[in-house]
Amino acid sequence: MKPRRQRMLAVIIILAGVGLAVGLALQAFQENLLFFYSPTQVLAGEQPDDRKFRLGGLVASGSLQRKPGELEVTFLVTDNSNAVPVSYTGVLPDLFREGQGVIAHGVLRSDGSFEAEEVLAKHDENYMPPEVAEMLAEQGHPSAAETVIAN
Repeated sequence: MKPRRQRMLAVIIILAGVGLAVGLALQAFQENLLFFYSPTQVLAGEQPDDRKFRLGGLVASGSLQRKPGELEVTFLVTDNSNAVPVSYTGVLPDLFREGQGVIAHGVLRSDGSFEAEEVLAKHDENYMPPEVAEMLAEQGHPSAAETVIAN
């Protein structure tokens, strides 16, 4: 083979390898992408089917229920317009409590409840996840509007 053909073949192989690597990276990124939805959006059916997503809002007051002797807990996540029941098995964050901002990662069951694999709570009195703060500010929640302004 002539040197020119060898260089062309090497360039083609390199371009094919780069294209394959980019394709695999984009596919992995798409599979691991988690979208954020409010309870109103979930009840409207805007969430992806058969995919994990993030549900965020406030833990509704009086909705927290624990089974005695088990790690299973259920609660409602609300955006002050609608609420979605959430079930979680595991240890909740120390700052998790009713009336506070929360984001749950998981999937929507066929019965309309949300099965969380991970629950995240705000980390101090002045912080709320930005997505939750913006969504609640749109719903007219007063403390969320202050949080958005402060950030």
